[in-house]
Amino acid sequence: MHQVARKLAAEGPAGWQRLDAVFAATVVASTGTALYTGEDQRLVARTTPSPEVMTLVRDHRRLSSGFGDGPWWRLLFALTSEGRIEVDYDFGAEPFPDDQLFAPEAYRADLEAYPRENLPVWLAAHIRHADRQLRPPEVAAARAGAARESGNGAAVADSSLPPLPLMAARWAVLSAAFVAARSQWGPRLMPAMRWFEGATRSGCSLYTLPGGRAVLSGGKWDGPELDAAYNRGAPLPDLYRGAPYWVADPVLNHRANRGLLTFCYWWENGRWHRGDSPEPGDFAEAIPGLHTAADVARIVTGLLGEQTTERQVAAVDSLIAAAEAGVVTRGMLVEAFGGDGTFDIDNAYYQLLMGAVAAPDPISAADAVARVTGYLTESDTDTSAYPPDALRADRVTAGWMVYAPVEPGEIAIGRAIFYVADDGALERSSSSVAPSQYLPGFERRFRERIRAVV
Repeated sequence: MHQVARKLAAEGPAGWQRLDAVFAATVVASTGTALYTGEDQRLVARTTPSPEVMTLVRDHRRLSSGFGDGPWWRLLFALTSEGRIEVDYDFGAEPFPDDQLFAPEAYRADLEAYPRENLPVWLAAHIRHADRQLRPPEVAAARAGAARESGNGAAVADSSLPPLPLMAARWAVLSAAFVAARSQWGPRLMPAMRWFEGATRSGCSLYTLPGGRAVLSGGKWDGPELDAAYNRGAPLPDLYRGAPYWVADPVLNHRANRGLLTFCYWWENGRWHRGDSPEPGDFAEAIPGLHTAADVARIVTGLLGEQTTERQVAAVDSLIAAAEAGVVTRGMLVEAFGGDGTFDIDNAYYQLLMGAVAAPDPISAADAVARVTGYLTESDTDTSAYPPDALRADRVTAGWMVYAPVEPGEIAIGRAIFYVADDGALERSSSSVAPSQYLPGFERRFRERIRAVV
């Protein structure tokens, strides 16, 4: 390493103060990168070490192979301009960066030269997964058909996870909260897709599909079933046992591509199902804390800081309840996080919009009247007793009630009454049905429409 230090120092640009280099190697492949920084840790140059340096590094790996359970796979090297050297060895305790990870064949060749008793789970999977967790649509269709014929169906897991609508809503609140706090951690979402990467490298994704379907899948960082499969030859759990045809690669967590999936649940007909996946308690670190509304409230409140007021706590509870009902407003977010610029309200609210838990902006009375007027015109309705210019709009929950007022002394039976929801949907009723009778159904249909994406 002293020889490496001298050569790297000579290869560096003028004025460098510190050198940080990283090398990755097997018996058939090697790579290296050197970063030179100057004053204030400013990057001066990024170089590829010379062939002479790489030869020395490979010699070091070969000479050190007799210590421990095989040689290192990555070497981290630091050198200051004063000559202080630091060397660290990486045996795969955590996954290597993609640009320092070789193809499986390179590690297989290395294991032939330097057999090891045990491999880190992630590396064993990288070498030995052989695409066993992939489920392309054609395979999914064939297996689903075979499962139906054999009766080898999935298990119902109703009590294991919160129902999909609640899970999706709570996920949206957590995503919004972490975005508001300007945190790089925490769950995130896009329309039809939610994802979470934990600090311990466990994580999951939730895909929602048309027809009220969804797939929740992911992996626990050190799943014992993966260790047993890849290090001791045990069979992998059949995570897709009994799964329908639409549980396929496009909606599975990216860990399936690397053989690191440890659970897969799917939502169908209002219930969660699973194959040979463990109970959620066994992979709690791989999913956001959303099992109950109280879990969500605890996490969100923790993001507000140490000086949380009772009013903020109450506002967080209201925010979660509104999200579960699909009627969150921007004002509710401001009430919980404040509007002084400390928290990123705009991007947080956008998470709620994409999560389909934000109520549509209320339309105006004029727009509601225009919607009814347009309907009357397009439907060629006889408006002689129902002139559009005489229409009146009264605000009701989730929209407006639009009608033509009755003149004093006039009695109108079966007169048309229109209800225009805040999402623009128009419904026609009549004066024969009291608003108190009609409105509950009107409001329910509105809630169902705005939550349809979930």
